[in-house]
Amino acid sequence: MTAQQNTSLASFTGDAQPYGGGDPYADYRTADLPFTQYANLADRQLGAGVVAANDEFFAQRENLLVPEPAEFDPEHFGHKGKVMDGWETRRRRGVSAEQPWPTEEDHDWALIRLGAPGVIRGIVVDTAHFRGNYPQAVSVEGASVAGSPSPEELLADDVKWTTLVPRTPVGGHAANGFPVSTEQRFTHLRLKQHPDGGIARLRVYGEVVPDPAWLAALGTFDVVALENGGRVEDASNLFYSPATNTIQPGRSRKMDDGWETRRRRDRGNDWIQYRLVDRCQIRAIEIDTAYLKGNSAGWASVSVKDGEDGEWREVLPRTRMQPDTNHRFVLPEAAVGTHARVDIFPDGGISRLRLFGTLTEDGAAHLAARHQELGG
Repeated sequence: MTAQQNTSLASFTGDAQPYGGGDPYADYRTADLPFTQYANLADRQLGAGVVAANDEFFAQRENLLVPEPAEFDPEHFGHKGKVMDGWETRRRRGVSAEQPWPTEEDHDWALIRLGAPGVIRGIVVDTAHFRGNYPQAVSVEGASVAGSPSPEELLADDVKWTTLVPRTPVGGHAANGFPVSTEQRFTHLRLKQHPDGGIARLRVYGEVVPDPAWLAALGTFDVVALENGGRVEDASNLFYSPATNTIQPGRSRKMDDGWETRRRRDRGNDWIQYRLVDRCQIRAIEIDTAYLKGNSAGWASVSVKDGEDGEWREVLPRTRMQPDTNHRFVLPEAAVGTHARVDIFPDGGISRLRLFGTLTEDGAAHLAARHQELGG
């Protein structure tokens, strides 16, 4: 159980102790990973999926993208052995009695389709509860492939794979974090474990880079939506849930699927600041408080600014919110800007914010240029 420093992040190697009872996360090894401020591009809610794996004998590949932390039941065994909440392959063997060990090149792999293509800032390979059956090392590659390729197409010789995480030793029962500095747009990942073993969860943090042609075809769309390239820049309070929930696809499905703040005991208010997909004209607003019944925001307002140094301009004045309700507002005139801010009064929460509009001419040109620059 050793921890070293690697590219300014703590890295973990070696076995964890065998499970001794009690809270299985009590001896879980983790560190502060700065890139987790970005959205998880491998979120199932965005449409991510594990499309193939060469082996999933002990535990299914789909577990890699389950949003909740991995669970551990020490009494749960099946016909193939211990049931683990993750992706686990069988033990690799050599070619003969004289050579019973796997070679240096032997590995297992899984192909992951990102829910939203984008630039990757960091990856977490989580080996929670894999204490003595985790891989010796992992590596991650990325590719950019248009359309909806099959596993066979992704594995074809003409697909270019870029190394994002070189083969690196990892630790068991740990959040193994890797910063990524490749300025390129990726659609798919290939996760390798050397030579075999189990991984509980995979998280891929980065910035969404949408397809300009798709947004142009849509015409009017949600210019703050995560899947379209919007993102949260800052928020006043993240006590109960992340602010990024407010720009996730679809309606909230339960209370913690939105954004809720702690109870204020002062005269202030809570807020979220967003970066829009690019410079836009906003024409309509939705503020949804679904599943927030006794804890929804009392009132809300929306402001927009044009450029980093622009002045905030209120486009929706402070308006009474109803619990568990989707509120819709058509603006009297289009609001042009690159950033938006929702203020709630005095505290509470909202589940979703939707800002419907179109890219300005210069916003569309800038987005297209960035998409091309990043290899989209």
